[in-house]
Amino acid sequence: MIRLIMPADYHLHTPLCRHATGWPVDYAQRALALGLPEIGFSDHSPMPALFDDWRMLDEELPRYFAVVDEARAVCPGLPIRLGLEVDWLEGGQSWIEALSQRAPWDYLIGSVHYLGDWNFDNPAETARFSNYGIGEAWDRYWHLFAQAARSGFFDIMAHPDLVKKFKHRPPGDLARYYEPAVQACLDAGVAIEINTAGLFKPVAEIYPAPGFLRLAAAAGIPLTINSDAHAPEEVGRAFPEALALAAGCGFTQLARFQQRYRTLVPLD
Repeated sequence: MIRLIMPADYHLHTPLCRHATGWPVDYAQRALALGLPEIGFSDHSPMPALFDDWRMLDEELPRYFAVVDEARAVCPGLPIRLGLEVDWLEGGQSWIEALSQRAPWDYLIGSVHYLGDWNFDNPAETARFSNYGIGEAWDRYWHLFAQAARSGFFDIMAHPDLVKKFKHRPPGDLARYYEPAVQACLDAGVAIEINTAGLFKPVAEIYPAPGFLRLAAAAGIPLTINSDAHAPEEVGRAFPEALALAAGCGFTQLARFQQRYRTLVPLD
């Protein structure tokens, strides 16, 4: 019998973001049971003001560090990395720069959830796709994604093509969106993730689409495979499908991170 070699899972959340359950020690124990080689936490970062209700507060960062350290103490045989998922908002560069200096991060994940003041990822705000226009939403999303990738702040770009979450896609060949985004990642030397959470959203597809992944593999973009877990039972979710997708799109290696230094390991 061939035993599947599982990847690291670097996109894990905690209850500090106010929409997750289970503490890091619970995620770590689940990862050990699955045979994951290492994990990392990347909860939604604080913002300079009370921007929304689904992220930790600035004053909760010390608590975040403490619960990650607790998991390390309970599971000393499992490497546990420290990161953040940081929203890219135009004009927020100084805040991200300051945030990057506040801990010995292993990696920072960049994400785009907002088009201006519109949280397009929020099920309660899907009606705004009609007001905004699907084509315009896609144009704006990928513009911001490329901006974030080129910013130099991030080690991994989160869930590329998140804008498809509620099945909204413009007509035509979507490579016109993918190609500039892949070029931005290549120019900046930033990795991307395969994010399996999309399988469990309305779109019922992994992020990003195979068309994006084939372009990224051909360009030599580094890859991680992550669950975006918001509960311990979601750690490593659908990783066999993600590994098969990665291999089928041409990837042969996966990225690992420590102290913001990237190494590569064989995909299988």
